[in-house]
Formats: sequence, C-alpha cells, structure tokens
Amino acid sequence: MRPSSRYAATAALAIGFALSVGCVSTPYEYGHDLEGELSLPLRPGEEQIVRGVPNVFLDGIGHYLISLPSKIILLRWNVNDHDISPETEAALRAYLHENGLYNVKVRLNQYAPGGEWRRLSRNQDVGAFWRWSFGLITTTFYTILPGRFFAGLIGGDNYNPYTNTINLYSDSVPIALHEGGHAKDFAEKSNRHWRGGYAALRILPLVPLWQEGVATNDALSFLYAKDDTVERKSAYRTLYPAFGTYVGSFGGEYGQYLPLGPSWVGFVIAYGPVVVGHIVGQSIAPFVHDREDMSEPADWPPALDPTQPQEPSAPPQAPAQPQALPPESLPTQPQAPAEPAVPTPVESDETPETTVTR
Repeated sequence: MRPSSRYAATAALAIGFALSVGCVSTPYEYGHDLEGELSLPLRPGEEQIVRGVPNVFLDGIGHYLISLPSKIILLRWNVNDHDISPETEAALRAYLHENGLYNVKVRLNQYAPGGEWRRLSRNQDVGAFWRWSFGLITTTFYTILPGRFFAGLIGGDNYNPYTNTINLYSDSVPIALHEGGHAKDFAEKSNRHWRGGYAALRILPLVPLWQEGVATNDALSFLYAKDDTVERKSAYRTLYPAFGTYVGSFGGEYGQYLPLGPSWVGFVIAYGPVVVGHIVGQSIAPFVHDREDMSEPADWPPALDPTQPQEPSAPPQAPAQPQALPPESLPTQPQAPAEPAVPTPVESDETPETTVTR
C-alpha cells in the first residue's frame, strides 16, 4: 500500500472515531455538585451572562467579512454573526443551571481582557502551574486577537477552562450548548491539578477530538432529553461538520510529516472530514422526530429569563353549587316588643348612675 493510501486509511479511521463520539446518550445525566469550595464564585451582584456593547461597524465587519470562512465551511449563516438572540441566551442559561454550573462566566460577543485576567488570577479551581503557563498563553491570545473581531477567521466560540468562561459569538443554540458541554466536562474533573492538565492535553494528537466529542454528545443528549426536534436537527447539521474541522486540522497538521504525493491529497485530508460531517449530519437530521416516550411535555424552550419564577396556572374551577341563604335573609315572624330592663341599683361610694337598655 502506498504511503498516501495508508494515511488515507488512517484519516478515515479518525473520521469514524470522531463521528462516533457525537451520539446521543440516554437517559441524560445532569451534573450534580460540580462546583466546590475552590470554584471561582461570581462577585456579589455580578451577572453570570453579560453582553458586549453593540457596535454596528465592528460587528458588521466581523459578521459579513471576517467570519466568512467559518460560514462557508459550516454552511451556517448564524455562525459568528455577533448577534446572539435572547432565545439562545435563555437556552444556555437553562443548560448551565440545570447542570449546577452557576458560576461559569458567559460573555456574549464581549471583549473584556481586564475581567479575564482577573478571573485567571483568582481561579483557584485550576492549579497555579497550569494557569500561569497554558492559561497565560490562552488569555494572551484572547487579548491580542479578540474574538469580538476575529471570530471565524482566527478562533471563535470557545470555553476557557483557565478562567471558567464561555465566549460566544454565534446565535446558535447547539453551539451554545456545545460550549456549555465543555464547561461541564471540565467541572466533572474533581482534582484541580488534573483539570488543568486535562486542558493542556489538547496539544496532543486526538485529544481535542475526544474533548469535542464529549461536548457534542452532551449537547445532543440534552436536546434529546428536552425533545427539541428543531434544535436537534440543527445540532446534527452544525456540530457534525464542526467535528470534521478538528479531524481535518489533525490531518493537516500531522500529514505534513508524511509523503502524501500530490498537493491535492493534503487538501482532501484537511477538508474531506468536513464534507463527511455535512453528509452524515444532513443524513441524520431528516429522521429526527418527536420522541414518543415523553410522558409529559418538557419545560422547553425555556422562558427568556429562566431565573424568574413563573406564575402557576390557576386550577380549574368547579361548577358553582347552590348555597343556603343566610339566616338573616330569611323571612321572620313579627316579634313582640321587648320589655324594658329594670334598673339595678349599684352599690358604690359615688352616686349611682341609672342605665336603661333600649
């Protein structure tokens, strides 16, 4: 077998591995007690989800020009569109709260380097060695090449485990839940040093595929538990080709060390997995239907602000029953006039005062 054929077979196995990870797991396992004493808490009065100040010029360039490569690759116009709807925000908020992730910071199209550096220094949930090595590089990258402008060209929607922050630039519920899945995945690592090491392992081959697969699996499973047919279809059509970008990145990065023959072979290895992801996602989506095992409708989609209590619906009223008339409303017989009361002498040192009852 020629080297190019051997590598093509290896790439095919990597594609199969990556796509097999993004399956639905039932029943869905909600997170419990994922945040401990060392978890970085939000400051008193600090909002968990914050939005960047809209900038028509900046966001317009990012949406219509800078992010075009990601839109073309994923064939989704809402990817890195810098305009996150309240519905996407509510879905992500509900996901985080239902999984017990109350202190994960979420920045919707916001560039806040000062806040991220403060969170990096205060986050005791990750060991200091990992924060001031890999975390330093990650936060510097966020500062110099902000996703608020470069998302879709360099970087994009992401979860920063060193600051416990989700940065979202796409108005897509599946992508938002996918990033929430990363936050849940890291929170499930109970040891703070292992949590930092788990983040650093992304520099190794195939590890990013595993981590992306876990997040995709959790997003799909959550939507399945909520019986959200529309967003489940969107998830297959979005997250599967997104999977393919990581597979292609792996192939393009390590394929340069192998004799692949013509230059077009490298192009196929880099973008072939994306095409496979589109084919698989588009093939599965039409077969997504409402679940038949739902005994009662799920509370989904969530209200625009799930943290606010909802007014309970009034119970049905029973038909009015005839009631007996009160005694005073009944006709009475004429009564004889009452006899005047006889005054009673009062023994006192003062002059007695006569009282007559009328």
